[in-house]
Amino acid sequence: MGRLDKWMEERARKLARGTSRRGFLASASAVLLGAAAVPLLPVARLQAATNEDGDATSCDYWRYCAIDGFLCSCCGGSPSSCPPGTVASIVTWVGTCRNPNDDKDYIISYNDCCGRSSCGRCGCQRDEGDRPLYRTDASNDINWCAGSTADIIYNCSTAVIVGVSTD
Repeated sequence: MGRLDKWMEERARKLARGTSRRGFLASASAVLLGAAAVPLLPVARLQAATNEDGDATSCDYWRYCAIDGFLCSCCGGSPSSCPPGTVASIVTWVGTCRNPNDDKDYIISYNDCCGRSSCGRCGCQRDEGDRPLYRTDASNDINWCAGSTADIIYNCSTAVIVGVSTD
């Protein structure tokens, strides 16, 4: 046996004498629990960093500059989440809206929430930056639930902040 082999064997035996299976399992469990708690730590999130002054149930809310549909904030959801019982469509349209509180431009993803009957409250149609229907990626006049794995029934629309313009 070579010197390196003897040295490694001594170290491995010393480690085995100084530790137990229970100790190892306790340490591994502590690491797993600690890793599971990481998402609960307070961190600066993009949406928390934006100044959210304004009425999210009003069509004049700054995030809704290119929205077309019923506002999820009036239907049991929020500007960035679908109401219970609905699912966000996997295809969306995007727009860029200026937040008057911090004078920055934000990239907004407009997601249709699908799977329940139409909400019918807080209808809002703002067409800032809307393109004719021949450019479907820039048009807000499409039922985006047609591309969803859930029902194609449209319920409402969200306005999720996905980034800040760097210009």
